[in-house]
Amino acid sequence: MPTPARRTRSDALQNRERLLAVAARVFAEQGLDTAPAAIAKQAGVGVGTLYRHFPTREALIDAAYRRQLTRVCELAADLVTEHPAATATRLWTRHFLDYVTTKSGMSAALDAVIASGTDPYADSRALLTDAVATLLEAGAGDGSLRTDVTPDDVLLLMGGLAHSAQHATEEQAGRLIDLLMDSLTRNTAAN
Repeated sequence: MPTPARRTRSDALQNRERLLAVAARVFAEQGLDTAPAAIAKQAGVGVGTLYRHFPTREALIDAAYRRQLTRVCELAADLVTEHPAATATRLWTRHFLDYVTTKSGMSAALDAVIASGTDPYADSRALLTDAVATLLEAGAGDGSLRTDVTPDDVLLLMGGLAHSAQHATEEQAGRLIDLLMDSLTRNTAAN
């Protein structure tokens, strides 16, 4: 007789989420040298709990990175339900830039994940494409964003924006977002 699948307890899920949040922050700030025990302590769990969820440092890094990206991408759908599409796109772009800045701090840690044989970026493009498509579809629906661009077009622009923003002041990054929005916003005066 097959054993019924165990449901994960809510406290176990909360522990996992806390571990991922702390790990992402700590690896971005301190790099790979952080001891797993320190991450567990900051998350308020025992080291055994950390290893139960993430048997290796690389598994923890990979899961933390993927969770960050998933959260950023899920935010697009939330924002379009709360704001006009152009505003949602501007807000999402700011979150995306914050994510990229954090991810750049994790680059050495992510390199270790890749060296272990795991590709942390395997689903990245699809998740980002879906998020941008959500924003563009909302913009087409409310008439605020251009309809002649694809999610891939926007991702290429955002990649350049993200690279530039890492080397820019906060004020410059804001102007770069303004330029992106000018390129995406439908010019109603010309129609």
